[in-house]
Amino acid sequence: MAAPQTETPKAELPDPQEVARTYAEVAQRASKLLTEHMQRESKRGIQPPSDELGVAQAFLDMMNKLLADPYRLATAQMNLVWDYFSLWQHSMQRLWGLSPTPVAAPDKSDKRFKHEDWQDHFLFDFIKQSYLITARHIHDTVSSVDGLDEESQQKVNFYTRQYIDALAPSNFAFTNPEVFQETMRSHGQNLIKGFNNLLRDVEEGDGKLRIRMTDTSAFELGKNVATTPGKVVFQNDMMQLLQYTPSTAKVNTRPLLIVPPWINKYYVLDLRDKNSFIKWAVDQGNTVFVISWVNPDARHAEKSFDSYLSEGVLAALDAVIEQTGVKEVNAAGYCLGGTLLASTLAYMAAKKDKRIASATFFTTLLDFSQPGELGVFIDEPQVQGLEKKMAARGYLEGSEMATTFNMLRANDLIWSFVVNNYLMGKDPFPFDLLYWNSDSTRLPAKMHSFYLRKMYLENALSEPGGIELCGVKIDLSKINVPCYFISTIEDHIAPWKSTYLGALRLGKTPRFVLGGSGHIAGIVNPPVANKYGFWVREDGKLPDNSEDWLKDASHQAGSWWTDWQAWAQAQDPGQVAARDPATGKLPVLEDAPGSYVKARLDKAPR
Repeated sequence: MAAPQTETPKAELPDPQEVARTYAEVAQRASKLLTEHMQRESKRGIQPPSDELGVAQAFLDMMNKLLADPYRLATAQMNLVWDYFSLWQHSMQRLWGLSPTPVAAPDKSDKRFKHEDWQDHFLFDFIKQSYLITARHIHDTVSSVDGLDEESQQKVNFYTRQYIDALAPSNFAFTNPEVFQETMRSHGQNLIKGFNNLLRDVEEGDGKLRIRMTDTSAFELGKNVATTPGKVVFQNDMMQLLQYTPSTAKVNTRPLLIVPPWINKYYVLDLRDKNSFIKWAVDQGNTVFVISWVNPDARHAEKSFDSYLSEGVLAALDAVIEQTGVKEVNAAGYCLGGTLLASTLAYMAAKKDKRIASATFFTTLLDFSQPGELGVFIDEPQVQGLEKKMAARGYLEGSEMATTFNMLRANDLIWSFVVNNYLMGKDPFPFDLLYWNSDSTRLPAKMHSFYLRKMYLENALSEPGGIELCGVKIDLSKINVPCYFISTIEDHIAPWKSTYLGALRLGKTPRFVLGGSGHIAGIVNPPVANKYGFWVREDGKLPDNSEDWLKDASHQAGSWWTDWQAWAQAQDPGQVAARDPATGKLPVLEDAPGSYVKARLDKAPR
């Protein structure tokens, strides 16, 4: 067998004292964690196995269907054997010095096999192709079983992919060439350091593994993230309202009120100067207000979706109008914040309240009939299980929601960090977006139960009068203000074809724009980056079918931000002198980003 192509310098033998210290630290941490785990388990007593997710039942049904068709199963097995035979032929040809076409090749976007030895070294190439062949056949076999109901099929497909991803050779020390080389070079110190990192993450997760995705010590709110100057000008039990300091002499007449989701914190729109949507909007001459939601605890257990409407959007709207003296504002909502904004607009339409003159929706679901892979986690048994957990403490832990989202992109958001942190023994790289991603928030029990049941399980928001908020039956078709919808083509949380269905529910045809990339990167896409581009139909038509829309849409280079600004500018009646938050009618409570956003998982503002 030929030696690996990549030459790496050999490391000197490690300092014995440093090794001893590392081993001692690892042993101490491991002993402490083991003791704490045994204490927790003894308190819990013997827990019978359960299948709250319905995964075992889905796979049992799949196996019964598969075994009922022995011909198809035999065909699948023979196809697998044939591909293995082709791989052996390929490998023999490589040994003879030939360069045959691979039997299986990873997708160009698959980052797991980027190291050159996956291609250049005979053994690792064989391991890689063997894995890819097996993975393809497993997936093809379980995803084409006849007679399985759609819900079970989605679960089988999703959890089969989780299983396949977990068993990738890149996730193991001696089948990953990069890890193997580092182990030899460092005399195994990478694995010792990696184990120490693993114990650290279990400690920080209070007995549960919480993978560190970035160097959290590298960031501080108000210092190098969430730095756009502004003031907190209003607060209540649900939120703080931030008003940003103008950077232009003149501003648009109508202020812009941004309603972020409360699953994460608002500053995804204000990470750094160069990628801050908030700063950019201020620099375009907008008076920007942003809601910063509370990080709820048990005291907020009874806060409902109605509370987020009345004590959130409507309270913020009252404050913006009092602060500026205007009669109309523009509003924008992101993800769940967009769902709340649309609900608020429908409520206001019923009340003949016209204070919101236009609305923008970032990756927003209004029709939940096609929720994508998130639907795997949302059915009656799973919702009941969540409700039991939430009833005991009054909220859903943010880390639990984060785990769900991370599983949707496991290779990028789980396994890449397992390799880097635990196998390579490295510390994660400082990355503002991943710092925000790890800064999750809780969800009040009553609100979250309503949201899952009424939106996802019943899809009631899409039906006129399907839900009632603050005593008003909500009808999205009554929304007749100009609207702008921005969705992203690779969104795995709010799939664009699903957001498109929601756009069709409005009473007035919105401007629908499809950006590149995903749920976050596609939105946080400043013009200076000149990335991704976007699709739009200049005729303004919104056919019933999303594919028909895309077929006649044209691709534009650059960021959708500039398209949105041109649209928003066209909605505004003119300009006025800049509004400084310090000179408004409301008292300044503190500097932005405020105290609510700084509340971590174990602390909520009082």
